[in-house]
Amino acid sequence: MRYSYERPDHTNAAHDMTITTAAPRIALIAHDKKKDDMILLAAEYRDFLQGCALSATGTTGGRLINELGLNVERKHSGPVGGDLQIGSLLVDGLIDCVIFLRDPMTPQPHEPDINALVRACDVHNIPCATNVSTARLVLSQLISVRSAA
Repeated sequence: MRYSYERPDHTNAAHDMTITTAAPRIALIAHDKKKDDMILLAAEYRDFLQGCALSATGTTGGRLINELGLNVERKHSGPVGGDLQIGSLLVDGLIDCVIFLRDPMTPQPHEPDINALVRACDVHNIPCATNVSTARLVLSQLISVRSAA
């Protein structure tokens, strides 16, 4: 099988954070030691996130639903394919940005899946925040774009 590494054509406005009035489609993922940070971040942006189409991996999604009352499409847990499910949505143009709070200090058994997801973000030019600071920047930008529309 031959692979092509040509840059995909992203003329679809869903991939341009500056031109959209539709609800942003956001994937939320957090490693075990970062789940509390994800809940705090989501609580901070709860009003905005309630108007978004949210997808999340298993436990993270469950906590967002149970603790914050957000409407989240839950996928499998990351180690059993949830990261790959999010990646599939992303490749199909169904995710506008990824908030992936990674724990860089703990080895992950599904590291290849994590790398594939982050690579897919790069290949398809999808914003991917991997810590709370960049997540705030991305979410703030989405709010600004939405307010200006």
